[in-house]
Amino acid sequence: MQNQFHQEAISSEIFSTISTASQQLQIKSYVIGGFVRDFFLKRGTAKDIDVVAVGSGIELAEKVASLLANKPKVQVFKTYGTAMLRYKDIEIEFVGARKESYTEDSRNPEVVEGTLQDDQNRRDFTINALALSLNQDDFGTLLDPFNGIKDLKDKIIRTPLNPDITYSDDPLRMMRAIRFATQLNFKIEKTSLDAISKNSDRLKIITRERIIDELNKVLSSIKPSIGFLLLEKTGLLKQILPELVALKGVEEVEGQKHKDNFYHSLEVVDNICENTNDLWLRWAALLHDIGKAPTKKFSKKVGWTFHAHEFVGSKMVYKLFKRLKMPLNNKMKFVQKMVLLSSRPIVLASDVTDSAVRRLVFDAGDDINSLMTLCEADITTKNPKKFKRYHQNFEVVRSKIKEVEERDKVRNFQPPVTGEEIMKAFNLKPCREIGQIKEAIKEAILDGKIPNEHQASYDFMIEKGQGLGLSVVI
Repeated sequence: MQNQFHQEAISSEIFSTISTASQQLQIKSYVIGGFVRDFFLKRGTAKDIDVVAVGSGIELAEKVASLLANKPKVQVFKTYGTAMLRYKDIEIEFVGARKESYTEDSRNPEVVEGTLQDDQNRRDFTINALALSLNQDDFGTLLDPFNGIKDLKDKIIRTPLNPDITYSDDPLRMMRAIRFATQLNFKIEKTSLDAISKNSDRLKIITRERIIDELNKVLSSIKPSIGFLLLEKTGLLKQILPELVALKGVEEVEGQKHKDNFYHSLEVVDNICENTNDLWLRWAALLHDIGKAPTKKFSKKVGWTFHAHEFVGSKMVYKLFKRLKMPLNNKMKFVQKMVLLSSRPIVLASDVTDSAVRRLVFDAGDDINSLMTLCEADITTKNPKKFKRYHQNFEVVRSKIKEVEERDKVRNFQPPVTGEEIMKAFNLKPCREIGQIKEAIKEAILDGKIPNEHQASYDFMIEKGQGLGLSVVI
């Protein structure tokens, strides 16, 4: 492994330049953290590299920049004692080796200069404490004081030092542990997992933005349910998404049960991840049933009901996004729309009428394909015959959507007759009747009474206007 790094690094301009710069400054330097971890895991090309210098990281960055042919600009962050430069498409961050100490109410540490060992001690996990020498006398040598290589082989997430202290000092590391476990499909070592549960209340000192950044990385993984199950087990999820935790559990009344909508939601997320990388569609999958907890009722006649849970859930999305300081823009509106419409194709699948399809396409607009992807992911039945039948029904719906859209063109619908034409035909000034006529034309098109064409709509406008007691101007 080390020889392999040596061969790759020696041919890389950046590593050889850092080595030369270190020699000229007479300081030691090492590549550390995620790059080293991913190098040994063979996880592809790095997008960022962390270099620790036993000395000034800023001086090393400036020296490296001066030796590179393109003389890249160095960004200096004096507050943190770090510097960053871009080499080709890779960001390289330089920092001086340091020791850290924390106060109870902040994850921002007091920092003093330290040794490489001090710097490795402060790392969150053993697999992120791995360092490779960039020094000419031992170039490529691995420094692994916490058996991180063994943990990589055993697929274990473990803290270098006491996990109670590690997580209490910087509670964001609890989210990171779960994120890495999800991304890498690793197990969190039991002592470390217990420490997350023990320190879960410390999450309150972390900003919402930092938490959501980690949560988005969990959602962007191949199988997000790994992370969400860990978040729930450790007590972190109830602090972040209590609306999701509220779905957990099955109630039984008079022998009638409903499914556990928490685990169902995680299945839907895993399903949708097989077909889309769209983060916001994955959010929609996660939240599509959150309206079921507040709308759940039992009726002796029909059993468990969740009436209007889609509407209630879409309203909850706004409150959730606002509380977590997520973007209150088109991303949020997209998630709301998906939650609101999430049951429509399912209902439609049993009775695929042109009118129902037109209305679905009208309401979903350009997001119709995303909605169908969500609804297909929502099929979590374990009965093979039902599973096959539901998917076949959705294939019929997709085919019908294509047919209706090509014929009727109601996606992103624009009225064939304008308000100006209505005013001119009946010699009107702006008034309520104009809106009534436009709405009637839209409904007639969606119901299939008239085609989505100007002349048919104009004729219908005249008829509707006269029905409202309006006189046509000849």
